[in-house]
Amino acid sequence: MKLEEKLYLLSYKHDKQSHISIRDNDICGTACAKTWGRPCTTFCPANVYAWDGEKITASFENCVECTSCLTGCPYHNIDWRLPRGGYGVQYRNG
Repeated sequence: MKLEEKLYLLSYKHDKQSHISIRDNDICGTACAKTWGRPCTTFCPANVYAWDGEKITASFENCVECTSCLTGCPYHNIDWRLPRGGYGVQYRNG
């Protein structure tokens, strides 16, 4: 089964409050773009992070809580926390 097919097995209890934020968008637009090529837009399996031409956007609703962003950002510029209790991803089939 492909990764995309497995992601469709997840359910998510939506919260209006984001559990992900970018600490400093200037870092993403300058240093990270030149040195690393904005790796957050490629390493996240759920495509949470995207470059909109001016800044990195985080679609927290897509997050599968794998925490790859905590280790993948070379500048540790992503502030990621667990969603509030009762919200977030609900795994099925292990």
